[in-house]
Amino acid sequence: MRRHLRRSKRKLLSPWAWKVRLIFWTGAVLIGLVCALLARLAEHANAAFLSLAHTWPLAPLVVTPLGMTLIAWLTIRWFPGAQGSGIPQAIAALHIPGKSAILSLRIAIGKLVLVLAGLLAGGSIGREGPSVHIGASIMFSLGRWVRFPPHYMERGLILAGGAAGVAAAFNTPLAGVLFAIEEMSRSFEQRTSGLVTVAVVLAGVTALAVLGHYHYFGSIHTVTAPPQAIWSAVLVCGIGGGLLGGLFGALLVTGSLRLAPLARRYPLRLAFGFGLLLAIIAWLSGYSASGTGYAEATAILAGTAPHDPWYSLSKFLATLASYLTGIPGGIFAPSLATGAGVGADLGHWLPVAPLPIMVLLGMVGYFCGVVQSPLTAFVIVMEMTAERDLLLPLLATSFLAYGASHLVNPRPLYHTLAQAFVEKARKHRTSRRDLQSETANEPR
Repeated sequence: MRRHLRRSKRKLLSPWAWKVRLIFWTGAVLIGLVCALLARLAEHANAAFLSLAHTWPLAPLVVTPLGMTLIAWLTIRWFPGAQGSGIPQAIAALHIPGKSAILSLRIAIGKLVLVLAGLLAGGSIGREGPSVHIGASIMFSLGRWVRFPPHYMERGLILAGGAAGVAAAFNTPLAGVLFAIEEMSRSFEQRTSGLVTVAVVLAGVTALAVLGHYHYFGSIHTVTAPPQAIWSAVLVCGIGGGLLGGLFGALLVTGSLRLAPLARRYPLRLAFGFGLLLAIIAWLSGYSASGTGYAEATAILAGTAPHDPWYSLSKFLATLASYLTGIPGGIFAPSLATGAGVGADLGHWLPVAPLPIMVLLGMVGYFCGVVQSPLTAFVIVMEMTAERDLLLPLLATSFLAYGASHLVNPRPLYHTLAQAFVEKARKHRTSRRDLQSETANEPR
């Protein structure tokens, strides 16, 4: 007992331990502030594009492809490593030695600015994946500044930063912790688990202090329904949403891998081509497919939006085209919006339960089908909507969608995309070793 007390006292009073805590806490507060700033600015950027589109409906047919091309050029020229969602980079950083190529303050700044530019140009992108990348970059940079030597501390910093980004972006602290466990690491370091949890809570509290108390999609109150109707909806939305989400993930992964050689040779042409396709899809949808999808998903959940049978398809295609341009931008919010549209479609075509229940279950089913992280998907939707009456149906839908998604897309989306960064780092390391070997063998 005395030995245990002495060890606890040393740990509590250790300057090194307090240095570690202060870095995690400072990073968490910074992440909360930056993510809150990104949230506010993203709303303004989205509103500015929609104002342009509704005033001059044909203008985005020029603005969007040119904007995507410019953003792609800025990414390649000034912020390499900032492209895409950012979650694959955070995952890859856990497994490669040269982390500064994809995690740095420069990349964090570039990510924030270019995501806003993408929304301003009409991209169907979200800020949540970029918030993970920004959070991991901030934490990792702070760790390098104070020179944390242990490997596990480096992993803890990246996990804490990414999880804090989710918590601050969605106001979902529990989902942030689960995201770190389920998606980013697939394991959890016991030595840093407490620090990660505290960092997530601090980031969430900081964002809450700036943005005010809110639920991402407001408080959704579903109507009551017989158990047989609810569990029929679980089957329909779990299987249907999971298959469609898996299809999106399969198309995104296959498209990214097959277009990789073209992206290396002709990145700007590719950005312009998919930007033009995005503009046409958005124009045909009346520009409901542009932006994060937050307003559309909120209206569908609240039951105030007229049913648009084409919304889910247009949002599906617009998000896919946006990602394939190669610009920085996430797919969390657009996937939730697509899921709300899928639930509304299923509710109209197969009305086995009241429409609000179908929409909510369709959202979690499709979202889980895309990210293939059932616990994270369940908790994110639960915390974002403050829904407490459908916890078991939401959880069952998420796991059913996970199984259905694997039938279409057996490769986990983020980990498959992260592998490209791991391979790139491995090739770079091999080429450097070969160059050093050749230099050493040169005659002197």
